[in-house]
Amino acid sequence: MNASNRSTIRTPQIAGSESPDPGLDTDLLSVEDRQTLLRLAHESILSALEQREISFEAPSAALAEARGVFTSLYIGDRLRGCVGYVRPEISLYRAVAESARAAAFADTRFSPLSKEEAPQIRVELSVLSLLHPVAPEAIEVGRHGLLITMNGYRGLLLPQVAVEHGWDRTTFLEQTCRKAGLPVNAWREGAVIEVFTAQVFGEKNNVR
Repeated sequence: MNASNRSTIRTPQIAGSESPDPGLDTDLLSVEDRQTLLRLAHESILSALEQREISFEAPSAALAEARGVFTSLYIGDRLRGCVGYVRPEISLYRAVAESARAAAFADTRFSPLSKEEAPQIRVELSVLSLLHPVAPEAIEVGRHGLLITMNGYRGLLLPQVAVEHGWDRTTFLEQTCRKAGLPVNAWREGAVIEVFTAQVFGEKNNVR
């Protein structure tokens, strides 16, 4: 990719959660760490397009911690890919780099991202807390994300999805079952329901 495209990787304008959420069971990320992760997501995508290596060494202790994270890519307001780690398996820094590439090139709902599209990409990151099993009535729309598991099927929806669609608790549960490929009433019939919270942050629409 040419130098003009590479120059679009800048200190991002961050939108999203600025205040602590007591549901998160690890410390929230600083503004500097969030900016670093957003830049990393772009750089990881560009380096894949340019077939070059990047370092996965975390520049801070917070980013070296193993965390679950989802990377969502948008062009304008249109989703262009979303992939992530549900549970803390690798460092947050590496998880963002890998999930950004996967969202760009391996989300089977979309064709692989092209070099022409890369400068238009807007990144949103959702850094997850640990998951906890709950009863359905304890779910708080707007605060909790959902993971529903049954008979080897699994579906996850991030906290912001229910808000964006105006869903109530029941609809959120049904749609997460649908995402898992399960009947919409599976949450009433023995499916395991787990919740998590997320620190969500990303670039504003006018970041470019």
